[in-house]
Amino acid sequence: MRIDKIQFGKHLLAGVCALGLAVLAPRGAAAETLADALVGAYNHSGLLEQNRALLRAADEDVAIAAATLKPVLRWSASLTQAFGRVRTSSSPVTIDNDNLTAAVNLVGELVLYDFGSRQLRVEASKESVLATREALIEIEQQVLFRAVRAYMGVIEASEFVALRQNNLRLLTQELRAAQDRFEVGEVTRTDVALAQAQLAQARSGLAQAEGNLLSATEEYRNVIGRKPGRLQQPPGLPKIESSVDKAKAIAVRRHPSLLGAQHQVAAADLLVRATEADMKPTVNLTGRLGLTENLNARDFNRGGSIGIEAGQTIYQGGSLSATARQARARADAQRGNLHVVRHDVQQTVGDSYAQLTTVKAQLEASERQVRAASIAFRGIREEATLGARTTLDVLDAEQALLNARSSQVSARVSVYVAAYGILVSTGRLTAKQLGLPVQIYDPAAYYNLVKDSPAKKSKEGQKLDRVLRALQKD
Repeated sequence: MRIDKIQFGKHLLAGVCALGLAVLAPRGAAAETLADALVGAYNHSGLLEQNRALLRAADEDVAIAAATLKPVLRWSASLTQAFGRVRTSSSPVTIDNDNLTAAVNLVGELVLYDFGSRQLRVEASKESVLATREALIEIEQQVLFRAVRAYMGVIEASEFVALRQNNLRLLTQELRAAQDRFEVGEVTRTDVALAQAQLAQARSGLAQAEGNLLSATEEYRNVIGRKPGRLQQPPGLPKIESSVDKAKAIAVRRHPSLLGAQHQVAAADLLVRATEADMKPTVNLTGRLGLTENLNARDFNRGGSIGIEAGQTIYQGGSLSATARQARARADAQRGNLHVVRHDVQQTVGDSYAQLTTVKAQLEASERQVRAASIAFRGIREEATLGARTTLDVLDAEQALLNARSSQVSARVSVYVAAYGILVSTGRLTAKQLGLPVQIYDPAAYYNLVKDSPAKKSKEGQKLDRVLRALQKD
């Protein structure tokens, strides 16, 4: 019976190892890959849709600013009933003053010269649009990185469940063996109780692992937009720079947070120049056409005028000066923010590489720990069948092996997450950089439609209406 127990333990341990490798090994072609999950997150994300709409709103700021450079044409109409009686000292005759007058006016205005104030605001709005585009890229990185964590989270939770299930089966067999040995007087009731306690703990651990898997599944469903199927282990780590200094140099050149801060600085500097130009004279071209007709007497007056006007605000309670100072202070704040963002980006790159180095070392250590714990478990179990070890020794060895395998799973997942974290820190975790098979959102398409502020009834305006209707359907 002892020989059978020894052989059964060896076969069971081999089965555990084989099942663990099967969980970690890549599945067949039908399995869902990390790329599939990233595509799902890109297409499903409401956060991306939200920030794309905010970008379109920023595009309209350019159109609004550009509209101030174009002519303004407006009309007005009035219908006035005058009534009363008039008598003067020179004439004793009383005259009724009841008249119904209709008037229509058409007025056109165009700013001829304002020292560049309006054009500077157009350019500032363009810089703000570019900053908003970079913010959208940063949001895209966050969405895709969350998808990576959700994907790896489901894999980790699934493997924990598999480990716990195998641990439960192994401890169940260990309890049976302890009961058999107790019946023949080889062990005491204490050994059986220890095995029962360890089995109960294993059931609790399995329940917790299954609960964590349910939570990971819900996170996956939220991020990717569907319930996970059979997930395939990622084939390899993403390509990253060989040194942290190279990664920092790339991040400083291309990270969306830093590029966005640079555009905000440019926009703030342009607004400083615009507020200074507001304190200078403006030259306007004004034209007017009018028709006034007395409907009672059939009298009318038709005419028009055109002229050039120049003017300047001399004093407005210090408002213009305060606005200019405020703009300069905001520009200083944006330059300070750029300094902060640059250092934060560099620190994040350094932290990401440190994290990757740490988890790689943990993975190597956990692999050595698994090998050593496996050998120890097999040896202690065999020694226990010969009476050289107690049941407690076997249970402790099994727990040590379970802990080692759990650490190995966590470390392997952490390595993948840390590697993709480096892509985020350098600004390269985007659908375009990853080559995902998705329809890449073009931020310039909508901008090109609205940048010249087309009129609603124009050909461009009608095309824009069709685009807006299509966006609303989505």
